[in-house]
Amino acid sequence: MYDVETITPAELAGMIDHTFLKPFGGPEPIEKLCAEAREYGFAMVAINPSEVTRCVELLKGTKVRVGAAISFPLGQMTSAAKAFEIRDAIDKGAGEIDMVQNVRALQAGNDALVFAELKDMADVCRARGVISKVILETCYLTDEQKVRTCELAVKAGVDFVKTSTGFGTAGATAADIALMRRTVGPEMGVKAAGGIRTLESAFEMIRAGATRIGTSAGVAIVEELKQLRC
Repeated sequence: MYDVETITPAELAGMIDHTFLKPFGGPEPIEKLCAEAREYGFAMVAINPSEVTRCVELLKGTKVRVGAAISFPLGQMTSAAKAFEIRDAIDKGAGEIDMVQNVRALQAGNDALVFAELKDMADVCRARGVISKVILETCYLTDEQKVRTCELAVKAGVDFVKTSTGFGTAGATAADIALMRRTVGPEMGVKAAGGIRTLESAFEMIRAGATRIGTSAGVAIVEELKQLRC
């Protein structure tokens, strides 16, 4: 994990998942998203599955990965539908998968269903060289439920635990990131997403233990750091 006192703009950009998940708009926002990802060297573009093919084309020849949001934003698809969506996105070129967990199943104590979905995602992603992330949607969970999801994700072999979709009642908090980091240990990825729009909020998440930042404000955040380092 980087030290926010010494992190460079390029290093920070490499931690950012540059995001466009709106359900409306023409092709211009996706083209702009990918052009900015190329220019700044963001870790990946986070988009809805229907945009995967186009983003793969736009990012050809770069190191920027295409990330597909699965069962987004509610997580309430059937396990079979999630499994198909994951495989379809990977077949189309996605290099990262961010899947919303079934929050209602977790709250009902159906950990077996939650684990089965996480294990399926982790196994297929690992076999295809794809990064897997589970979105907890922390705003709807107790701390005990957040810990349970993180423990299930570790057991399933998921690469990252992630706070939020950005479509819930609240987004990432430093307290949640710290709790998730304590639960999963020092090696597993922790992604903060939802409501992160300034350099200071990004730094707050990194200090708490985040190794990825999901935001639609990546350009402004990196530019703010460039000014700070001048």
